[in-house]
Amino acid sequence: MFITRTSRALIAALPLMAVALPALAEIKDYEFRLTQSEFKQGNGVVITVRLIDKRSGKPVPDAVIFAKRIDMEPEGMATMASPIEALLAPEAGTYSFKTNLVMEGGWRLSLGAKVQGETGTLENKLILKALP
Repeated sequence: MFITRTSRALIAALPLMAVALPALAEIKDYEFRLTQSEFKQGNGVVITVRLIDKRSGKPVPDAVIFAKRIDMEPEGMATMASPIEALLAPEAGTYSFKTNLVMEGGWRLSLGAKVQGETGTLENKLILKALP
């Protein structure tokens, strides 16, 4: 059997290439986090969240957010929802939304997103507070 020097080198490198592959992530390895949790009650409130890879703590850019809702579920009023509009991201890995926090109290921000390169849907529910 004739094996060239190049073939031997490639065969010898196979175990090293397997070790060098990054660990595969799962959708549960990501989460949205509020950059602040308290806001002044009113119209035109901007809420910013950061999408984090929990394994590294690094922000994750370019997610596609396809579902967003803000309501007063923490106060027992899930049907009390406000319109919410996506804004341009202030920096990579952050996502901003404009809404009206018409009443003081607890609010729930629900987000659904696709993370680039991952299968499945990321869903997070974040609690924030509107202050007078």
